[in-house]
Amino acid sequence: MSDRTQSLATPTLDEVARVAGVSRATASRAINGGNRVSATAQAAVDAAVKSLGYMPNRAARSLVTRRTESIGLIVPEPDDLVFSDPFFVHTVRAVNRVLAPRDRQLVLLLAKPGEEEQRTVRYLSGRHLDGVIVASHHQRDHFADHVAELGLPSTFIGRPWTGAERIPYVDTDNVAGVRVATELLIERGCRRIATITGPRDMTAGVDRFEGWRQAMRAAGLADDLAVAGGFTEFGGAAAARQLLDRSPELDGLVVASDLMAKGALRVLQDAGRSVPGDVAVVGYDDLGVAEQLDPQLTTVANPIDEMAEQAARMLLDQIDAARTARPLRLIFPPTLIRRESA
Repeated sequence: MSDRTQSLATPTLDEVARVAGVSRATASRAINGGNRVSATAQAAVDAAVKSLGYMPNRAARSLVTRRTESIGLIVPEPDDLVFSDPFFVHTVRAVNRVLAPRDRQLVLLLAKPGEEEQRTVRYLSGRHLDGVIVASHHQRDHFADHVAELGLPSTFIGRPWTGAERIPYVDTDNVAGVRVATELLIERGCRRIATITGPRDMTAGVDRFEGWRQAMRAAGLADDLAVAGGFTEFGGAAAARQLLDRSPELDGLVVASDLMAKGALRVLQDAGRSVPGDVAVVGYDDLGVAEQLDPQLTTVANPIDEMAEQAARMLLDQIDAARTARPLRLIFPPTLIRRESA
């Protein structure tokens, strides 16, 4: 292959500069996002890049901008849960919808507590990412502390256990959401209302339990029927069996996720309990599971798409500002979705 043919096949920065009529240094700054480039020169370089089909060298660009153009999504959960729960599918899609138009690469980091958490922290320490979004975190993990110590731009989906005063996060009002769900069953006439909670080492699990307890106490009803279900279908079924054994007369069930409600509905049906005739059921999430159940599930919408998109925008704003800003917290209001189960 001749030098000219090879040059045509792989355009160089020198060619971009020549076609644009600028110096090589100016072309490099324009391509790599540097400053001190006039609008006229920037437009000329952009046109040259397009006409030649030039592909910037990301390694060289990183030396100029000190950025990797990559964003991490940290999920401290087991692999099987991440790939089976619609919460995570919606989270990944929503974050990528924001990053893709900005030409940022999404890196998924699964980090179960223990050695995998330490491995992830070592990766973050190597500055392979411009920033991270942390979702589905637990009290036993320490990512809020880790990213703060590293000075790494970050946002959390869900209120962090520690560092809530210094780390930006988005969340939904889980207390109000479950309180409204429980009040619906009380208004319906249910009096022996149980709840299947999420993990008590997650702020969402704690807050949703608190919403149920507030509504029960305000109505003067007993709040002694609560079993954790782990945000899984299997856990929801196991919790429902425990609740039926403890209180065969239960007539209402507030479940902290639709996946757990799916398992609970199966147990109720196997026990010969009609829904909503014998037991009225309300779930939480509305991410596709609720409409597929029979009967269709009354639930509280968890706006994870909007939350994840906003978390990604907040993170990019931090990175682009290149400075420490006051942590921003956004709380989305809950919405009750009425269907057949209640």
